[in-house]
Amino acid sequence: MIVENQQKRHMSVGLLAHVDAGKTTLAEGILYRSGSIRKLGRVDHGNAFLDTYDLERRRGITIFSKQAELEIDGLSVSLLDTPGHIDFSAEMERTLQVLDYAVLVISGADGVQGSVQTLWRLLKQYEIPVFLFVNKMDQPGTDKRKLLEELNQKLDSRCIDFDEVRENFMEEVAMCDEELLELYLEQGTVSSDRIGEAVKERKVFPCYFGSALKMQGIDELLKGLGKYARCPVYGREFGARVYKISRDEQGNRLTHMKITGGILKVKTLLETGEKVDQIRIYSGTGYESVQSVQAGSICAVTGLSKTSSGDGLGMEGAGAKPSLEPVLNYEIKLPEGTNVHDMFLKLKQLDEEEPELQIVWDEVLGEIHAKVMGEIQIEILKTLISERFHVDVEFGTGNIVYKETISDTVEGVGHYEPLRHYAEVHLLMEPGEPGSGLVFNTLCSEDLLDRNWQRLILTHLMEKKHKGVLIGAEITDMKISLASGRAHTKHTEGGDFRQATYRAVRQGLRHATSVLLEPVYEFCLSIPSDKVGRAMTDIQKMNGSFDTPQTEGAMTVIRGTAPVIHMREYASEVMAYTKGLGSLSCTLKGYEPCHNAGEVIETVRYDPEADTDNPTGSVFCVHGAGFNVTWDEVPNYMHIESCLKKQEKQIVKESVPAVSSGYIPSGGFAEDKELEQIFERTYGPVKRKEWKRTQIQVETPVVKEKKAKEKYLLVDGYNIIFSWDELRDLSEVNITSARNALMDILSNYQGYKKDTVILVFDAYKVEGNPGQVFKYHNIYVVYTKEAETADQYIEKTVHRMNRKYEVTVATSDALEQVIILGQGGQRLSAQGLKEEVEQTCREIRKILEERRETDKNYLLKDIPAEMADMLEDVRLGKRRFK
Repeated sequence: MIVENQQKRHMSVGLLAHVDAGKTTLAEGILYRSGSIRKLGRVDHGNAFLDTYDLERRRGITIFSKQAELEIDGLSVSLLDTPGHIDFSAEMERTLQVLDYAVLVISGADGVQGSVQTLWRLLKQYEIPVFLFVNKMDQPGTDKRKLLEELNQKLDSRCIDFDEVRENFMEEVAMCDEELLELYLEQGTVSSDRIGEAVKERKVFPCYFGSALKMQGIDELLKGLGKYARCPVYGREFGARVYKISRDEQGNRLTHMKITGGILKVKTLLETGEKVDQIRIYSGTGYESVQSVQAGSICAVTGLSKTSSGDGLGMEGAGAKPSLEPVLNYEIKLPEGTNVHDMFLKLKQLDEEEPELQIVWDEVLGEIHAKVMGEIQIEILKTLISERFHVDVEFGTGNIVYKETISDTVEGVGHYEPLRHYAEVHLLMEPGEPGSGLVFNTLCSEDLLDRNWQRLILTHLMEKKHKGVLIGAEITDMKISLASGRAHTKHTEGGDFRQATYRAVRQGLRHATSVLLEPVYEFCLSIPSDKVGRAMTDIQKMNGSFDTPQTEGAMTVIRGTAPVIHMREYASEVMAYTKGLGSLSCTLKGYEPCHNAGEVIETVRYDPEADTDNPTGSVFCVHGAGFNVTWDEVPNYMHIESCLKKQEKQIVKESVPAVSSGYIPSGGFAEDKELEQIFERTYGPVKRKEWKRTQIQVETPVVKEKKAKEKYLLVDGYNIIFSWDELRDLSEVNITSARNALMDILSNYQGYKKDTVILVFDAYKVEGNPGQVFKYHNIYVVYTKEAETADQYIEKTVHRMNRKYEVTVATSDALEQVIILGQGGQRLSAQGLKEEVEQTCREIRKILEERRETDKNYLLKDIPAEMADMLEDVRLGKRRFK
């Protein structure tokens, strides 16, 4: 039957919950109370309206998101029921992209579990307004007041009870937002319209309590949705968001989408080059075919073969990448005699419908692999494959899906220049926040590289899952910026930049310090109290951590985190040692540094240089022929200067404003009055020299015999104090004593070495401080002036002294060491200085011991003979002093 849809206000509302919270039962109640269905179904009876798939009815869980149409106070609503089990969380997250509002269902018997908090974070990430329904309030032990307190503590303090009218209701709502509070103070109330706007802006979260099974609280929830939900305003320009791909019973490919602007009509030609054959509005297993749909509607479209989940059509851009990803990788084992090629193509259909499966053909192993969330999903997949393709497959032993990131900032460089090709790419690769994924952007000037080439490079960065260099796992949690690049006006082609970009990523990874990441679960373990000791021991053995156990009657609840590799089979073990009384629920927290990285790396034995599909080196050209250069030698061949070196030069330039990059200034070090005092006291007045502004030439200098330079040692005082254990301990008692002790140590050191020692202390935070230089015994002590750090003082000093004197800086500040080397100075770590001081002390003691052995009467050694005789007579009592 084909009908013409009428213009009406439309809104999409999703139901979300942890497994067994009663979400599908609530959906049944909503549909029944709204008049959409005439008879109530039940999950345990296998006749729920939205459990349309036979396997869902048998298992009593929601596997695929479903759609039902209903009306609330004249508002057309698409109700989307999403999976609650962790194994199907990716399906749930894809649905979030098309929701206007969400109803988060929480079991009153279980409270706010880790999985609920994960859902809450996702709703915040996608900026979806939320109504909360606390279900199963009919069960013994549920306490509305305590549950509301828990919602405020674990979710948001703006979760307000909308279930009943109270005297302080308006006051509680007003306290959620400053504007609401001002309105309440002025008028003594807050209108329903203003509350609805606050709910839409995620400033208020209405809470309702009841029992879906007993039809309690459902009417209040529906009334709240009708009163406080606001239909979005859409533009006239066409737009649509694809959130799901499926197939009907006849095998027709269905593209499920939400219209986000304008109108979609049958036979519309989309930018994919395909026409819409049919538009369906689903409600449970049935659907209506319509000629057009307006903005806000959820529909399924036939005739499209190039769409995928997350696509944006019309004015819509690409959707966000799901944050919940599979953590297990399995081999799909086919029955003997099965055509592997044909079966792989069929399995790719499932990949379209469940993109997180990532079904791939492993050429090295000759196997088909898929990524899954857990054991239940494997069972579902086996059933799906059997029913749809009539092949009974098995899944091999699962492996953990590891990832890799970096811990330091590096520059990745790639060059591709075989004959008649040319491209060079420089990437700045920085560590990202945990869970941030890969972030790409460009810092490159269009004067260096045309905008079109830059866009192409960013496309190549995003189009591929780049492999790490530890075990070949996918990289994540880093920011990759295009820093520079070069093209040839005649020889550059698009594919050249693909090669250069891929090689730049791999070269940077080889240069960086890589970190292996493993997936980690947040778990909630409920066990009999007499089994707590066993459970805590197990968690510690699994390299997990946990909060203080909470006792609830005869049961104890332990919440914490642990690596997936240990937790994935622990649920069955819990059931065994608690004799069926215990339970374990897990949600994916994210990726963290691997607890046994060395063992994993050793087991995999991945050789990044043997991975010819992902080369780490580059291709250069000489005499018309291309040749390969290994990753460690690539920087020496690049045609563009290193971007990180440019940054270091810029840091030096900014710390010494009087110096122009690449040139030597006139005036010398005597421009600094404090340094001039030190030099004049040591060597007399400074003779100024006029410097010629000559460019630095990069050539191998001719080594000539020259006079040794005077040596200076600059010491970063506080860096040394906090690097030496004995001085650090002393500083915790009295920092002045620590400074004095270091001054004495360096005085003793200088007395032996004879180098000029300048000890620099930070005093930049002392307001109005002009700085101070004074001589302490045989060393110079400098307190920097206001707004000048010891690092700045030392960098400036090295820059002005290094051409005339041999300057060494003692510090363990890594950045400072890099800058010092760039300035031409020498570096000495805090530990290195300590070893030199200890060696000096040993040599001094050795000299003193030798002197004692050669002349024990060293006190009388140099006095006149008559005086010595007199002192000897006094010693013997033959003579007395008068």
